[in-house]
Amino acid sequence: MSAYRDKDPLIHGIQSKIRVVPNFPKPGIMFQDITTLLLDPKAFKDTVDLFVERYKGKNISVVAGIEARGFIFGPPIALEIGAKFVPLRKPKKLPGKVISEEYVLEYGKDCLEMHVGAVEPGERALVVDDLIATGGTLCAAMQLLERVGAEVVECACVIELPDLKGRERLNGKPLYVLVESR
Repeated sequence: MSAYRDKDPLIHGIQSKIRVVPNFPKPGIMFQDITTLLLDPKAFKDTVDLFVERYKGKNISVVAGIEARGFIFGPPIALEIGAKFVPLRKPKKLPGKVISEEYVLEYGKDCLEMHVGAVEPGERALVVDDLIATGGTLCAAMQLLERVGAEVVECACVIELPDLKGRERLNGKPLYVLVESR
């Protein structure tokens, strides 16, 4: 499901604050920069509030945020819905015992790690990131959570790049996005 189809003025306000940077981080990439969204307190709050409205009362106990921009949106959502926040980090950033999952990006390869014991079997999880492109990062996040017995309820992203068909890689797992790339 996608909020951008609703033509909500809040969605338009959020979308208007996202800057597109051509050829970053490499030629041919149209980078969707959310830092300009963060500079506008109303647009930032509206973004978080729309996610909170969707997930409040859904019995979600874990909000898993993907490094790095999932760390911006995940914690305020987690606090508002009464869930814990679990960071999914790049390799060698978490101390102690971790589990990891490799994945392919739109422009390379990477890996996500999570602390062992951060998520318990049977917990209901929401995966949060700023953007879905090819879907590789979200798939890796879901696999990490499901490997420890969590139920991934949904993935939530601010932006979707529909031309890259990342939604199709999610194997039917629900995805909620606020805006489509421009």
